[in-house]
Amino acid sequence: MARAGLTVDRLVAAAADLADEVGFENVTLSALARRFGVKDASLYAHVRNLQDLRTRVAFLAGGEMIDRIAAAVAGRAGKDALSAFADAYRAYALERPGRYAATQIRIDQALVADSPALRRTAEITYGMLRAYGLDEPDLTDAVRLLRSTFHGYCALEASGGFGAPRDVQASWDRAVAALHVALEHWPRNDHGEEGEESRSE
Repeated sequence: MARAGLTVDRLVAAAADLADEVGFENVTLSALARRFGVKDASLYAHVRNLQDLRTRVAFLAGGEMIDRIAAAVAGRAGKDALSAFADAYRAYALERPGRYAATQIRIDQALVADSPALRRTAEITYGMLRAYGLDEPDLTDAVRLLRSTFHGYCALEASGGFGAPRDVQASWDRAVAALHVALEHWPRNDHGEEGEESRSE
């Protein structure tokens, strides 16, 4: 493929596809260069280094994921919104494993603040939780509960970690229902703590 055909967008999209194929941790500049039939050095006109490439993949994947979630939760509230959010999250994680892994990396907070996709993720997530009557610091605590539950479940499911005969989908549905109950009966904080966690939470 001609070197002149390289663009940042094409490189990032190809890196995201490569991540889904071989694992996000195996995405390298050399592997990407081979995919385009060019020398590694040709990529540096478009991305600074491997970290820059991986961060761009994370932003791409984050945008794709929140687009799915936003479409799923539109017009919904309460348990319906939570279930739609959870199902869209899980579907993306299982269908796009490399991209999903990219969304879990730590990103410089200055870059997070400039990312429309991550700001939209925070707006939709916090907006859904505010419908349960939560304010800070309970909002951040609830976001952490949802994120750790969803991520932990998806990671275990993807690795074949659930060995019991119980249907995995049924357990997922029950877990989401339990989260709904927890959010409806959230223990209120009486200590005056403040502060919304970073937008990447």
